[in-house]
Amino acid sequence: MKSSELDAWLADARRRPLIMGVLNVTPDSFSDGGMHADAEAAVRAGMAMLEAGADWIDVGGESTRPGARPVEAEEQIRRVVPVVAALASGSGGAVISIDTFLVGVARAALDAGASILNDVTAGRGDAEMFSLAARYKAAIVLMHMLGEPATMQNDPRYSDVVAEVIVFLRSRAAVAVGAGIDSSRVLLDPGIGFGKTVNHNLELLRRLADLAACGWPVVVGTSRKGFIRAVTGEARPRERLMGTAGSVAWAVTNGAAVVRVHDVKPMARMVRMIRSIALGRVAE
Repeated sequence: MKSSELDAWLADARRRPLIMGVLNVTPDSFSDGGMHADAEAAVRAGMAMLEAGADWIDVGGESTRPGARPVEAEEQIRRVVPVVAALASGSGGAVISIDTFLVGVARAALDAGASILNDVTAGRGDAEMFSLAARYKAAIVLMHMLGEPATMQNDPRYSDVVAEVIVFLRSRAAVAVGAGIDSSRVLLDPGIGFGKTVNHNLELLRRLADLAACGWPVVVGTSRKGFIRAVTGEARPRERLMGTAGSVAWAVTNGAAVVRVHDVKPMARMVRMIRSIALGRVAE
């Protein structure tokens, strides 16, 4: 995707909520591990998400669930590059993000056709990530995470979770812009479920408008996460559809520019319904 095309596309995130489809090319992701580990199966799943209403596909080759262990860059590249290349070149050229905090994986994905970096460490995992994004004129999602995936749920504590997440994300956004990334290509993610208790997650959602007021598009990923089980009793991740729907509906009515979801079709329909109500007419 050309830089000008990316800028025009990202402008949509300031006009309407976008749907990011989750495509885990891993054997151990928390809700769909192994389903898309084969490249052909992953590409079929990605194409189905696009047909169901996804605005972009987020491809990841390493699980970041609580307790997850690192995957070497070479293995991540082997997993994701064929999928990114196939999706970026098919269906008119899908918008693809790569879910990684390793520069080597990010570079390989960008070369294969990705145009957005989704970094759960907000650039702290690899000091070269921001310069890579600037050089490729890529967009970047900066996420808040307390600790690292293997330990992030070990008694997370905050004085004021919302205030601390906002301070962190604004600081990382400033560093990203200082490294040469255009401010319009920066998106912020509060990191629901990443080093937060159930109540931390609920408070972040309750005060999501505070984060949206910072001025950058906000990405919210609640889909199938454990805090939903605590609220609704939906035990298995793939059964948490209604809990996910409630959290997504809240997010888009409180300033989320992008929602990251597994169940694209029902969430896209719900978001369109909410937008139509907000507009007072049928949304396009």
